[in-house]
Amino acid sequence: MIGMGCYNPTAASIDGYIVPAEENRHQRTFMQWPTSRKVYRSKRFLKHVQRTIANVANTISEFEPVVMLAGSQDHANAQRLLGRGVELWDIPTEDLWARDSGPIFGQNANGDLAIRHIQFNGWGNKQIHHYDGKIAQRLAERLNLPVLPTSLKGEAGGIEQDGHGTLLAHESSWVIRNRNPGMSRAEIELELLRAYGARRIIWADGLKGQDITDYHIDSLARFTGPNRVLVNLPDRPDLSDPFHQTALATHDVLRAAGLQIEVIPEPIKRRVNSRDFVASYVNYYVCNEAVIAAQFGDKRTDDIAVDALRRHYPGREIVTLNADALGELGGGIHCATHEMPA
Repeated sequence: MIGMGCYNPTAASIDGYIVPAEENRHQRTFMQWPTSRKVYRSKRFLKHVQRTIANVANTISEFEPVVMLAGSQDHANAQRLLGRGVELWDIPTEDLWARDSGPIFGQNANGDLAIRHIQFNGWGNKQIHHYDGKIAQRLAERLNLPVLPTSLKGEAGGIEQDGHGTLLAHESSWVIRNRNPGMSRAEIELELLRAYGARRIIWADGLKGQDITDYHIDSLARFTGPNRVLVNLPDRPDLSDPFHQTALATHDVLRAAGLQIEVIPEPIKRRVNSRDFVASYVNYYVCNEAVIAAQFGDKRTDDIAVDALRRHYPGREIVTLNADALGELGGGIHCATHEMPA
């Protein structure tokens, strides 16, 4: 079943905390230092990923403070690659996906912050998360913020929200036994609405079992304002590709829900041609005064993406990076970052 969930006029005011739009002003960005050799079997590739993460962190630090989470034993190695604008905190990590294992911040009318705790369980126990599963709680302690628990297991990369009451999600990332066994979609929906302080959720089916995330929405569609989205779609869809099929179906759901949609085409002449490579222009990060986005080496589509981001985020500098290492891992810059509201 696809389409729009229920409208709940009281969800946003249950406890007064709402997750603000990502483009609102930030106090800082949180990122995570990848370290685990159980995750990264190749030491050479791990070093490549660390250089990529350092480049993303150093770039964001030109616009707002960045905190890199890493166990103290990894600080010396990380510091060699990180600039002065990146602060290291002693919170151990295994992997880099701060969007998923990091905390979700709610904010009330007085500007007070709290952490909405949606428990990260390694994308349904598919990956080690001894440290990453504890990051939200440890940050709450470090920041001296209250934790507002939910009954959900999942990841923030599986939800897209505009900060004005609307959520997008693929059902495949939430209504699934490895995250929320025994919960119906209606029960999960109500918990998500309460967690984000939202009033409606637009569901699409998504795709189970084809990647570690069960097809997170943030590599396909992103809010750029109330009821306005950028969508990443192939110019010439391969209808034998389940991801292309699902992307087209989600696009149709969003259009039927009345959202304003602009499509950015996927790159064709890219540096990495693996079928599993995630080449998403919409997996970008909005920070103070800038948008940090990926470029893939296809000048035509790279330029189209920059033009679209300039229109959707006027007044912000658009900075593009080679983040191919993240695409090889199945993610992007948005997946590797998590904002703390000002």
